Amino acid sequence: MGTLVLVFLGNGVNANVLLKRALGENSGWIVIATGWGLAVMAGVFTAIACGSSDAHINPAVTLGLALSSGDFSKIGIYWAAQILGAFAGAILVWIHFMPHFSLTPEADKKRACFCTSPAVRNSGANLVSETLGTFLLVLGIASIFSKPVSATGPAAGLGPFLVGAIVWVIGMGLGGTTGFAINPARDLGPRIAHAVLPISGKGDSDWGYAGIPVLGGLIGGALAGLFIKMVF
Repeated sequence: MGTLVLVFLGNGVNANVLLKRALGENSGWIVIATGWGLAVMAGVFTAIACGSSDAHINPAVTLGLALSSGDFSKIGIYWAAQILGAFAGAILVWIHFMPHFSLTPEADKKRACFCTSPAVRNSGANLVSETLGTFLLVLGIASIFSKPVSATGPAAGLGPFLVGAIVWVIGMGLGGTTGFAINPARDLGPRIAHAVLPISGKGDSDWGYAGIPVLGGLIGGALAGLFIKMVF
């Protein structure tokens, strides 16, 4: 449910900015980056409310924290839930904006309402961008809830907002290269939805690029987990 809410709201922001005759059409990058930050906050709160004390809505976070703690028991069930939630959230975006998909002729804009694409296609550079962004995300999350920080804060309920703020600043500062997936499920689940949904004129799902946000996210999460284990 947490990842479903994340994708429904986050990709909903993309659709609102990119699709024809949506009231947010052409409102720009600041809206997208801010919307994704708040979508993460909403997703984390939802996961907690639905009974997940870990509130993982990102496989890279799950992997990083597993490596830092040495507990890998939750990876399988969490990754499955995250991908399924992302897939379902993407379907809800399509349902919600269905008339606007029909009015939008550009296949790349339709696909961008589901998954990411690079501004400049360079596999090595794109992989580095996703790795660095995800590293900072997992490191930031671990820092917020680390013992030195938790001794003085954050106050109860503030953590999810701060996690969203990290995503927000990553989007504003680093997201212009690859669209800052920084979450393998957020990209893969909706990309699968794009491939199977009957969207008129949708074009291909760009599977040639699909491995970059998945692999970059997992590498970044793993490196952050090892760094946390050594330093924290």
